Amino acid sequence: MGFFSRQLLKVIQWKDDSNTTIVHRYNMDTRDEIMNGCQLVVNESQIAVLSKEGKFADVFGPGTHKLETKNLPILTKIAGWKYGFDSPFKCDVYYVNTKQFINQTWGTSNPVMMRDADFGMIRVRAFGKYSFQVNDPQLLIRELVGTNSDYTVNDLREHLKSMFVSSFSDALATAKIPALDIATKYEEVADALKDVLTTKFVEFGLKPTQVFVENVSLPEEVEKMIDKRTSLGVLEGK
Repeated sequence: MGFFSRQLLKVIQWKDDSNTTIVHRYNMDTRDEIMNGCQLVVNESQIAVLSKEGKFADVFGPGTHKLETKNLPILTKIAGWKYGFDSPFKCDVYYVNTKQFINQTWGTSNPVMMRDADFGMIRVRAFGKYSFQVNDPQLLIRELVGTNSDYTVNDLREHLKSMFVSSFSDALATAKIPALDIATKYEEVADALKDVLTTKFVEFGLKPTQVFVENVSLPEEVEKMIDKRTSLGVLEGK
């Protein structure tokens, strides 16, 4: 009777229809077991990570994979199976989206400090957009996802925004662009910001693929100096 109460999985597949899910833990009932020879279907822009007893095992890229001992060397070692093991088994299957998550927004809700040669320490605000993707699936699951059944962009958004805020002042210092010129140097600021963020994203198994600075708001006195410089430039041009 115990055998007949089990649900033997012959095919494991996950189709993402949310467009925002980063990691999905395949839903298995407590009675579910994976049948030896089960087909693991991994779609394009996905990676499947198998885990047993809290330990990461084998990783599969796009394609259809037959789950058996010769294709599961790490899981076989963790479970202590002998070669040719052909009984149903249990393990967790995590699907990780490796596509780019685009058009994410960032902004400094509070001003950040910038050291300028002309004005000294000034407060600036900024906002823009960015794209990111998973760089190390196992590290991401270990550091952020844990045992969650789903981990989405919404779960990660506030954390990434805080990383942008803490990185923006570092990027300004690295770029060394005078406040009077910053309005014409957004691309350089974005490149510097991306470099700073990359070192922080990789700690969580992520990487920024694109970073855009759409606006930097300077103090009123600096804005007036920029307007004055622009006006003088127009007069000199005439």
